[in-house]
Amino acid sequence: MLRVSILTIFIVLSVSFTVSYSARILGLFPSHSKSHLIVHMNTIRPMIERGHDVTIVTTISVKEPNLKFRHIKLKQPDMDQSALSQDTKGLFKTMKLMMKVSNDLLDVTNMTLNDPEMRRLMREESFDLVVLGYFINDFLIGVAGHFKCPLIINWMGPPVQHLAALVGNPSEVSYVPDLLTGLQQPMAFFERVINYVFSSVELLVYYYFNYRMDQYYKYNFPPDKYPSYEEMKKNVSLLFVNTYLSQGYIQPNVPAIVQIGGIQIKPEPDPLPQDLKEFLDSASESGAIYFCLGSNISADYLTPEFVDVIFRVLSSLKQKVIWKWDLEKLPGESPNILYKKWLPQDDILAHPNLKLFITHAGGGGVAEAQYHGVPMVAMPFFADQFSNANRLQKAGHGVVVDRATLTEQSFRKAILELLNNSSYSDNVKTSSRLFRDRPLSAKDTAAYWMEYVLRHKGAKHIQSPAVHMNAIQYYGLDVIAFLIGVVYVVWKVFKIIWKMTVGALYRKLFMKNVSSKKKNQ
Repeated sequence: MLRVSILTIFIVLSVSFTVSYSARILGLFPSHSKSHLIVHMNTIRPMIERGHDVTIVTTISVKEPNLKFRHIKLKQPDMDQSALSQDTKGLFKTMKLMMKVSNDLLDVTNMTLNDPEMRRLMREESFDLVVLGYFINDFLIGVAGHFKCPLIINWMGPPVQHLAALVGNPSEVSYVPDLLTGLQQPMAFFERVINYVFSSVELLVYYYFNYRMDQYYKYNFPPDKYPSYEEMKKNVSLLFVNTYLSQGYIQPNVPAIVQIGGIQIKPEPDPLPQDLKEFLDSASESGAIYFCLGSNISADYLTPEFVDVIFRVLSSLKQKVIWKWDLEKLPGESPNILYKKWLPQDDILAHPNLKLFITHAGGGGVAEAQYHGVPMVAMPFFADQFSNANRLQKAGHGVVVDRATLTEQSFRKAILELLNNSSYSDNVKTSSRLFRDRPLSAKDTAAYWMEYVLRHKGAKHIQSPAVHMNAIQYYGLDVIAFLIGVVYVVWKVFKIIWKMTVGALYRKLFMKNVSSKKKNQ
């Protein structure tokens, strides 16, 4: 009876605390990518479910009928994504594409702060925490400065150089590959050379964009009213990274970096739409294949030759195929292919009859396939997709095909290799067990740390001292210069003493010899 009473009191107190501790949280997610928004929404979801007052600002529609939150959709022009379908294999092409995309994003993102709804929000309301969905929008950190509240950055991948620097995380170029190089651990000598060169070039590019970010920041947050851009960068409480230790590169992380890899994955899949369920259920004999190139690559941007190769191979298989296709005109008719404009990817990958995932190797899709133990054929298009593809191939989770030189023969060979060789399925199922083995789920981890930052007013006590150091201090250049100076002074003093000592001895010996000669004379 006593135990029951204590348990009842504990539950009542817990509920009372949850209800009374309702923070006002702003989720600022201006990305035009639907896949990005899925991750950002799942990051903020547990805070909504815990009763916090959440406002979400996006540039695309949000469909969450079962969640209670306020949604503000900003009016912005659609971004031209045709460049994403071009051949970007190679470091130079990748960097060139990223420069173009970054410049376009800066201009479009600047419209976020000039939208009437956003201006009204900043003028009339207040918040206890800002969660910023990051994608080339650093100057938006000023929003947290405007509301004088802590800032958490939510990033789609592992900690890249310039984001890691915001929380003082070390950049270990000698053994951690740059995300855009496609290199894997461990790196051979010349791979490390490439990594050093590319990381250095990327850093220079970042300094250029940092200057541009500063200009956008000053325009939107005038220096007479707000802290400087450099000061505001020190206001980042946490960096959420959508990776997990069993997935990404092994590297040291400061306490302010929190891994929430796979946060978009549901513990239990939702029921599939009836037509999809019947289609997949009917594939019990030979299995099914899921083909999707993500939300950012429209079928409009694919060449007819590429689409024709894909259709010819997929239509010739005995497996059922679900193909994400967003145009009215279909690639072709085949009884084994089901076309859909939108698909619940996580729920499809969880179906027991699914045997293979053909993907562009986006971080979210790769994580979902690894979680559900599904082998992959990867055909990367740009940016981190090459790195993701190479990593899954090295881990034995699938194979990589070059979409620029794709032929029916090479595509069919890759598919049959995965369907007929059980080692790929075994490897990815092992990865699935590692991915699931964690002390807290990704959602609970995110919720805990967001509430931790709220409880401790920004959690400055876990901030790395490196955040407040300049480059000279961080790399120890001042210490090195000091030690070189000390060694130089000691050497000069030693040299002077040596000369004086040797000179004195020489004079003494010389005078002694002169005296001896005089006596002998």
